[in-house]
Amino acid sequence: MTTFMQQLFNALALGGVYALVALGLTLVYGVMRVPNFAHGGLYMLGAYLCYAALTGLGIGYVPALLLSALGVAVLAAALERLIFYPLRNAPHVHPMIAAIGVLFFLEAAVQLIWGPDFKQIQEPVPGILNVGGVIITWQRLIVIVASVLTMLGLNYFLKRTLTGTTIEAMSQNREGARLVGIDTNRVGMLTFAISGALAAVGASLIAPINSVAPSMGEVMNLKVFAIIILGGMGSVPGAIVGAFLLAFTEVFGGFYISLDFADVIGFAMLVLVLALKPAGLFRKGA
Repeated sequence: MTTFMQQLFNALALGGVYALVALGLTLVYGVMRVPNFAHGGLYMLGAYLCYAALTGLGIGYVPALLLSALGVAVLAAALERLIFYPLRNAPHVHPMIAAIGVLFFLEAAVQLIWGPDFKQIQEPVPGILNVGGVIITWQRLIVIVASVLTMLGLNYFLKRTLTGTTIEAMSQNREGARLVGIDTNRVGMLTFAISGALAAVGASLIAPINSVAPSMGEVMNLKVFAIIILGGMGSVPGAIVGAFLLAFTEVFGGFYISLDFADVIGFAMLVLVLALKPAGLFRKGA
């Protein structure tokens, strides 16, 4: 039972990060109908900006995380205006190719600035916490708490604020939202900014646990696209459920079967679920 609880905390921490990144991607798809393949690059850049703020500016972990989220949010909004907005009426494959190009550009830029070597961010609160024999690092506890608070804050924003309701209205009917006076251009930029901020927060939270590398965005891209397909394209609850389902499958499958096949087990679970429910676990807009 102690071992099980240990792995449970690991899965919750990993699922929280997956959920934050997947939520940003599913918001963009739900509102803009754009499969943003550059999302993994924004995630990777968020980790590097946090690293740069900690080492270059000498500020604390929380200000570095917030600065990273702000920087990536501004960049994501700029990408929407400069790249995706001009392609809004182009065939669907055009914005997909443009997004992949942005991903490769961000990877090249990061390698040019920080080099190809792995970077390590020190844990802001080192040490471990022993709860009834279950050992958990403070950083994993921070990840769990911070990810839950961020998701609750996003839910409040979408459900309880006027700006949030305009995002939901646009996700349900873009043309109808425009006809009732909603500024769809502003909502599109805001959605991309929120998406980038969520990716940066997730990356900054997991960075002290995992190493920071230019290729980390490609791996996360595969996983978050699997998550939103599993949960249902454009579904916010589906993104959360899919994220934790993938994390639990990876962690427990890797521990009880083989760590080398953790990713394979996770994608095998995806194939199994989609074979039973081809549309995903949740309908879009649930």
